[in-house]
Amino acid sequence: MTIFVALDFETADRYRDSACAIGLVRVEQGQVVDKVHYLIRPPRSGFEFTHIHGITWAQVADQPDFAELWPQIATLLAGADFFAAHNAPFDRSVLYACCRAYGLLPPTPEFVCTVKLARQAWNIRPTKLPDVCAYLGIALNHHDALSDAEACAQIAIASALGSVKSPLKP
Repeated sequence: MTIFVALDFETADRYRDSACAIGLVRVEQGQVVDKVHYLIRPPRSGFEFTHIHGITWAQVADQPDFAELWPQIATLLAGADFFAAHNAPFDRSVLYACCRAYGLLPPTPEFVCTVKLARQAWNIRPTKLPDVCAYLGIALNHHDALSDAEACAQIAIASALGSVKSPLKP
């Protein structure tokens, strides 16, 4: 049984440890079995990217920091064969930077990039998340971490149903 978790981070500033939101979608046997969204209090109160995701310091000031949320996040990630993210190097770097900042051991599964899956499966260009979602008919509220993670999960599932060599196929 293949298990993966699609994830998406939103960050407050240019530093990778500044996660201010995370969306996680757990998929087992091609079916979404759990999904969660958390606002996260980043280590600094300066927000550079509110214009992108709409999240402000006032919304996260009383939220748990990454270390406080880690037990819930780690539980959802546990047992995953891989993680999926759109532009996976970014989300992987945020996860690892947040873990490093709080002295947490990062999870070891590989990251599968749905940008690459979309290019392989459907030869979509450009492969920004809204473009891929439009091509596949997936609803998207872009830069909402849960919506982005749900879209990523649907892209990974759809690629497994097509002819692309997917990590979801046995």
